[in-house]
Amino acid sequence: MAAGLIPLAEAQRRLLALAAPLAGELAPLDQAAGRWIARDVAARRTQPAADLSIMDGYAIRFADMPGPWRVVGESAAGSLPGFAIQAGEAARIFTGAPIPTGADTVLVQEEAAREGDRMALNGEGPPHAGAHIRRKGADFGEGAILLHRGGRASPAAIGLAAAAGHGALPVRRRPRVALISTGDELVPPGAPTSGSQLPSSNAPMLAALIAASVPAEVEDHGIVPDDPDATAAAIAAARHADIIVTTGGASVGDRDFVRPALIAAGAAIDFWRIAVKPGKPLMAGRLGDGIVLGLPGNPVSAYVTARLFLLPLIRHLGGAADPFDRAVAMRLAGPLPATGNRMEFLRGCRAGARARALPVQDSAGLSGLADADLLIVRPAYAPPAHVGDIARILTIA
Repeated sequence: MAAGLIPLAEAQRRLLALAAPLAGELAPLDQAAGRWIARDVAARRTQPAADLSIMDGYAIRFADMPGPWRVVGESAAGSLPGFAIQAGEAARIFTGAPIPTGADTVLVQEEAAREGDRMALNGEGPPHAGAHIRRKGADFGEGAILLHRGGRASPAAIGLAAAAGHGALPVRRRPRVALISTGDELVPPGAPTSGSQLPSSNAPMLAALIAASVPAEVEDHGIVPDDPDATAAAIAAARHADIIVTTGGASVGDRDFVRPALIAAGAAIDFWRIAVKPGKPLMAGRLGDGIVLGLPGNPVSAYVTARLFLLPLIRHLGGAADPFDRAVAMRLAGPLPATGNRMEFLRGCRAGARARALPVQDSAGLSGLADADLLIVRPAYAPPAHVGDIARILTIA
């Protein structure tokens, strides 16, 4: 490992250690989706609350097979039948309706022949006692823990919570993220450019990445020129955020003012410069109650480090039990050269069931990043890789 560079795993661990998950709050179900559960959630009711029919047909006693039967009533979903089934009796029943007392089986309507209140078997009949019945508590019982702290409120989890009697869920507060873009060369997206000016692409890219991945409240604080006073003012204006994200200006050039401005504002920088390519000039620390994360200015570097650090940090503050994306194994469709002293994240795409690195890996090349649907993870000092070798892959699209 190169001197002074922090390995990825250590940097990620140190970043998350800077702050604990945010406070919990009770959110209505329509506002809880995608957030992380702050405490275990137990069922307030049993599901189903009674034995229910899973078919339209007739509720019978299996001991009375093969019939005939006398139809003595009807059971529909949403109400309890006010009668019991005796020997030789049956009840018309519909899908989702409770099984009358005394019945233990459902005869499907396609195998029943009825005339008035008389009903006979017209087929093979139910194969066993209990056929076509969903038993009380088959899904869950009252008091059972259904959602666990640190799990995500997925659409299915929202449905489960509603079925269990909950109209709201205990979730973590959404992290507040402030984005600050630095550089004299930047102009707002859509504005005309001249000379060496560049449209500011990092903030809209990062805001879109966050919106597509994690629940957070994002504020774009705009473009800050390479000026110490302007940088200090932008940082002061963003101090209410849980995470202040800067892009650019965190290196050691004469016009890189982010790090000294943060230190002047009272920030404690925990680490700076990581053994990752692209993304070496990454910085992290604390400022008051929040975390500052300085991402590189090159767009691809900003994107890759946002996936490796910013998204896991938002998930961690949001209460995720496992905040990191997990790499999967995939065989390579093409050869790869040996790596140097940094872990590399190569933009690539799927070629059938294999992964192929894109030919251009420029850290400012957004066209290649837009074409990529995965990152090929290469350890530092790895030897050349060959077609068919297994590599670790992070999916990004």
